[in-house]
Amino acid sequence: MAASSQGAAAVPLRPPLPSGNGSDAGVAAEAGNPKMDVERFRHRVDEYICKADELEQKVNEVVEYYANRKQPNNSKGNSGGQKKPGNSGSNNSGNKLIDGSRKEAVCTKRMQELMRQSFEFKIGINRKGCMEHSDALSLLKLGATLQEACFITQHKWARPFMNPVDVKGLGLDDYYEVIKKPMDFGTIKNQMEAKDGNGYKNVREIYADVRLVFTNAMTYNDDRSDIHVMAKTLLDKFEEKWLQLLPKVVEEEARQKDEEAQALANMQIAREAGYAKIARDTNSELDELNVHLEELRKLVIQKCRKMSAEEKRKLGVGLSALSPDDLNKALEIFAEDNPNFQTTGDVVDVDMDAQSEITLWKVKFFVKGALELQAKNCASKADDNLKRKKEICDALAKTARKRNKKLSSL
Repeated sequence: MAASSQGAAAVPLRPPLPSGNGSDAGVAAEAGNPKMDVERFRHRVDEYICKADELEQKVNEVVEYYANRKQPNNSKGNSGGQKKPGNSGSNNSGNKLIDGSRKEAVCTKRMQELMRQSFEFKIGINRKGCMEHSDALSLLKLGATLQEACFITQHKWARPFMNPVDVKGLGLDDYYEVIKKPMDFGTIKNQMEAKDGNGYKNVREIYADVRLVFTNAMTYNDDRSDIHVMAKTLLDKFEEKWLQLLPKVVEEEARQKDEEAQALANMQIAREAGYAKIARDTNSELDELNVHLEELRKLVIQKCRKMSAEEKRKLGVGLSALSPDDLNKALEIFAEDNPNFQTTGDVVDVDMDAQSEITLWKVKFFVKGALELQAKNCASKADDNLKRKKEICDALAKTARKRNKKLSSL
């Protein structure tokens, strides 16, 4: 079978078996071997059954997808156990997914820039010795800047915010009782550079940790200590910087939300296009499978042995022994290949000689199976009746023994 015209090639079906006078020399040589013919037919039927099962699975997958899509409050994304149609999306859908990935990368880059900006400010010294903002400087250099700006280089706690507090070295036995979540700029830097997916997800997480650096220092240290004053001053400056940056953060978050919604819509469009293509391809493959089955049926008819007169007589006897339901099913088989066959009326006349060989053999196999099942059911029913009779006899005997025992005791 040629590849499907819709995208990926369909799984090929082997052509029907050629007749004995075909161009295939091997088959022609074996044409007179009935056992070999039966084996080839059986093998081909098995192939078609496997193909039909495969197509049934695809049909069920498509039906499940469209049934779930019609349900209200359908979950987003690819939830609900639905499979993504493999390699079945159109080129346009693929391009939409690529564009979505690019947009996501751009959005991530913008958010990272905001994260960097939220983590950057420089504290300068004016002529009067007061601290003020100047051009942005990475907080990765904040330790040296703070030492210069706040004149803390001579303080015994130099660079207090750049690294984790040396609790053991400073003898701060109660530090972890007071501070439940220690934080420092070194830890923040590591989180920003994390590559394992455990880093910051957005700017607000950085904002919270930067505040935590200062609030921890203010919580643990007396409000008159240098560390407390320095932390409060830097926190005020940071909050001022954050308020300047907040409109950009809100704008970027809104943009990111819109782009995520668009990416989800594109993904749903691509998925629907994929399932639509699966449906088209499966329909084409089903049509082609039907063609092959019809060709195989015609070839089987050519190979069928003609039924003898005695076999036809026995078939008629078997028909008369069928139950009413099975008889109706047998008559339907006659009518399948003969539209003029009448199945209505109290008496139906079946002319065995007027039937095709394939019809006669189909009816014979049906009658054989039906009679075997009837015999099995009758045997089972007879066993049940025998068992029931035995139970009744046992019950009567037991009752008689009780009566005799009671009479003997009088």
